[in-house]
Amino acid sequence: MSVLEDIFKGGNIVTGLAIGIGAGVVVPVITPVLRPLAKSVLKAGLIAYEQGRVAVAELNEQTGDIVAEARSELAEAGRRPVAETTPEAREGEAREGLPEQA
Repeated sequence: MSVLEDIFKGGNIVTGLAIGIGAGVVVPVITPVLRPLAKSVLKAGLIAYEQGRVAVAELNEQTGDIVAEARSELAEAGRRPVAETTPEAREGEAREGLPEQA
């Protein structure tokens, strides 16, 4: 940016013309190289995104399986998971462990 600022602050016109002509010559040469590079970067990003999405889906499935197994084991033991009990039942269970009040 300092080159452009110097040009506008009073650099001579020849410098500005050289930059303009140089850009006109360099851009067509660089464009064929940059386009495939940009496509490669985008492809890599898309592949990484898809792999991340698959990994999250697998993690979600495994977590769901573990939760289902835990609920099943609680049901076999004769206990209901907390999420499946009513607030009244939880209140009654909590009072069972307290001493009698006079």
